[in-house]
Order: sequence, then C-alpha cells, then structure tokens
Amino acid sequence: MLGVDAGCRCWVLIRLRCDENCDRCLLCLAQLLQNDKLRVRPPFGTQPMFGNRRMVLFGERGIGVNRMRVFSLAIKSMLAALLIAQSGQIFGQSATHVLSQPIRLNQIQVVGTHNSYHIKPHPSILQLLSKTTPAQALAIAYTHRRLAEQFSELGIRQIELDIFADPEGGHYARPLGPKLALQAGLPAVPDFDPQGDLNRPGLKVLHVPDFDYATTVKTFQTALQQVKTWSKANPRHVPIMILVELKQDHVSPFFPKPKPFDRQALDLLDQTIFDVFSEDQLVTPDTVRGNFTSLPVAIAKQGWPRLDDCRGKVMFAMDNGGAIRDDYLEGHEALKGRALFVSVDPDHPAAAFMKLNDPVGGFDQIQKFVKQGFLVRTRADWDTEQARQNNTNQRDRAFASGAHFISTDYPEPNLEFSPYCVRLPQKAAVISNPLIGNQSIIEE
Repeated sequence: MLGVDAGCRCWVLIRLRCDENCDRCLLCLAQLLQNDKLRVRPPFGTQPMFGNRRMVLFGERGIGVNRMRVFSLAIKSMLAALLIAQSGQIFGQSATHVLSQPIRLNQIQVVGTHNSYHIKPHPSILQLLSKTTPAQALAIAYTHRRLAEQFSELGIRQIELDIFADPEGGHYARPLGPKLALQAGLPAVPDFDPQGDLNRPGLKVLHVPDFDYATTVKTFQTALQQVKTWSKANPRHVPIMILVELKQDHVSPFFPKPKPFDRQALDLLDQTIFDVFSEDQLVTPDTVRGNFTSLPVAIAKQGWPRLDDCRGKVMFAMDNGGAIRDDYLEGHEALKGRALFVSVDPDHPAAAFMKLNDPVGGFDQIQKFVKQGFLVRTRADWDTEQARQNNTNQRDRAFASGAHFISTDYPEPNLEFSPYCVRLPQKAAVISNPLIGNQSIIEE
C-alpha cells in the first residue's frame, strides 16, 4: 500500500493486490509507468494491471473532468519521482534497471495453430468416416487458411506440420478414400494433386494417409519456402516456431504402411531446413547453448537470446517423444548440430523446450517450467470439442499458465459451431508473457 499527497486538497491511496505476496509494489508501478498503463480514477474505480494484479486509486470525491486530468498528470509525475528516489535494489534489481532490461525470447506469448496445413476432407470422405468412425469425422472437420494468411491476417506465430517420410516419392500419391467413395456411390472426390507434387521424393505434409490428406501445402520444403518468403517481407516479426510431428504409425492393416523415420530420414529433415534457411535466419539449439555444455546450463546462466536479436527468424521443435526423439538425439549431445529443439526431462542436457498439451491438468507444471526458463507449448482446444460447445475454460487456462505457444484449431471462429476462437488481446501477434514478461509493449 502506498499513500501519495497529490496536492489540491487531494490524496491518493494506491493498493496493489497480488497473489505473489512479494512486496514488489514499486517494481509494478515502474512497469505501469513505462507502458503508460497507469490510470487515475475517481473514488472506488479499478483498473486492471497485468497478470493477476489490480490497482485501486482513490481521489477526492466530485473532482471535475479538467481537474481530474491535471490530478492524473500530477500523480504520475510524483510516482515517477518516487521511483527514482526509491530506485535502490528491489529484490536484486533497481526500478530503473528493470525498465531498461532487454526483452528475452522466453518473455513473450503468442498463438499458434494445430495442424496448420489442414483442410477438412471432401464431404464424400467425411460421409464414409462418419459411418465407421464418427468421432474421428467430427474431430477433423476444420480448415486453416494458407500459412502466409495465418501470419498476416490472424497474427499466428507458431505453426505445426505433420511430416511423412517418402524417400522414393509416390507413396502417398494415390489415397484409397476417393476410390472407396466411388464404390459407395458417393460423389467423386476431385484430384487433390494435379501438379504431381506427391510423386516426387521428399518429406510430405498431411494428417492421415488415404482419408485425411487434404492440405494447403503438400511438401515440407514448400512449406518452409512459404514461411521464408513471408518472413523476408516482414523482417520485424518475432520468431516463428515451427513444431513438426514425424509420423510413421500404421493406422490399419488394410491401408498402406507409412515409411519409417529412420536415421536417414531424420538427417534429411535437418538438411531440408538448412537448405532453405541460412544460419542467420534460424534460432537453433546451438544458438541458445553457445559455449556452455548443455541447454539448461546456458538458459540458467545467460538466458535466452534477446528478442530483438531473434526478429525475422524461425525456430523448430519436435512434437515427438519416445524412439524417434531418442534417435534424433543420438550422436548429437545436447542437440549439437541439430535444427530442432526436443521435449525431454528438465535435467536432460537437451532440455529447453517442453510440450505440455493439457493446460488444465498440467497448469502448475507449465508454470513451473516457464519460471525455470523453458519454452512451453500447450493447446487451447482439441478435436473441435471446445468450439462446438463454446467452452473457453481450457483456452483461458492456457493463456494464464504463461505457456509461450498457445495452439488452436480456431484462430478465428467457425460460426457454424459457436463464436469460440483463440486470439491475443486487440488481435496482437505477440504480448508480454503474463508470468515472467516485463510487461513492455512488444511491437512488430
């Protein structure tokens, strides 16, 4: 609690309520003044601050509008002077020092899309699926815009691509879904690959072979080229995180078996990234680790790179755990020479990125990892459930958790379901992290 004599027979009581119980009132005020978020109101008015903090200012009753403006300016000036006078060490940092601290990469929060390439299957295929696996048919009934539109129009700064190995080419070029639809007497499914992109060797982008294969971008290399083109045209953007899931599971013995992600395919994954992006266009594990022996040590001792040093760049992470992740790590201690971050135990030498998809059940764990300096990705929704029910609980917990990447299928609403969508305030592309950010206004 802080009392200030504002003159003009007025006084002000500023009360900060915060669950942290850390007595960092001056620090909070410093951040408010820096961002011009301090608002002086007549008695009993309230103004949200940031995170879970709230500020209450009481002034003289009946103060006029013009006098209120003068009064407000006087209060801000006096508080600024107070901060300068009291800018001794506040929990190891002075108020002036805090205001001048550079924003780090892990001090932001952005929205991402899940299966960012995905197009809802043709109605004939959905009708087939609804007869055999109705829940799956509902879960895949969503479509995303093209990648560049997601970046420009929706403020998306994290995307997800599902990748299939196809070293000879053509393995996914002739899906069974359209044939089965014809046999069932359903309307014909148009040719989805008239240019023959899937016949060429290389990594392919799709959700599930044979049925859920419609995609805005068919190859991994093409997707990266589209990201690079947009990035060069918008060089001030905060880093775009590209999460990749490497798929090799055989869904059914009745359908062709996907090609395995062996060591050769894993090396091709990295090589494709390095072929498209130059070293100065990437944030890699080597970038973060520097000369330290492991990523956790580097994060603890020097922190993540400055955000301004990462603008216009791209970073990659792997969605997979288990054997694929372990094969990717083998021979690359602490991810030396690799392009992707991976999700591992926090004491692992490669630990820097964590995937925790449930922000409700995993809320405390997410906050713990964020405070420890790890980047965290979580999900606001899944399987179209939240959009169909207009249920925002998981979304709201995701934002409040402090996770850096909030993934959704609905960066804009599907009004056939509900108004549900996942966007940052004022449709921003990036905000200061609500848990560990310094509350600066981050612009692109």
